[in-house]
Amino acid sequence: MDKISSQRRSWNMSRIGSKNTKPELIVRSYLYSSGVRYRCSPKKLIGKPDICIKRYGLILFVHGCFWHGHSGCKHFRLPKTNSEFWKRKILRNIERDREVKTELLKRNFDVHQIWECEIRARQFAKLENFIEEYRRRRFTSKVSSG
Repeated sequence: MDKISSQRRSWNMSRIGSKNTKPELIVRSYLYSSGVRYRCSPKKLIGKPDICIKRYGLILFVHGCFWHGHSGCKHFRLPKTNSEFWKRKILRNIERDREVKTELLKRNFDVHQIWECEIRARQFAKLENFIEEYRRRRFTSKVSSG
């Protein structure tokens, strides 16, 4: 049984945006302060990745645990109300994520994802590895072109 009315639940869900979410802003701030320059949601790339460093072939998706079905995460559980709808929706999101990643890999991009729960817990190990990869590629390209 849901603790709030269906109208209120609908209103809550309608307020959740797809761009410039808090986790995304935290990641972008972290990257910028680390000296990494990027583009946000480039429309020309399939799947409109959250963050793209096209010059170095790096893509970063910031996934919400609920919307992208983060298995084993305490922030993901299917709602008890209208659960068939949510199950189909989240499974389609997971499938779409897989399709987009496959297509970007075919286009020679390195695709990384970071989960909302990692950002909440301030676990930036993936992000630090991402930054290190960025710097390594940047250094390699300068040496080879220089």
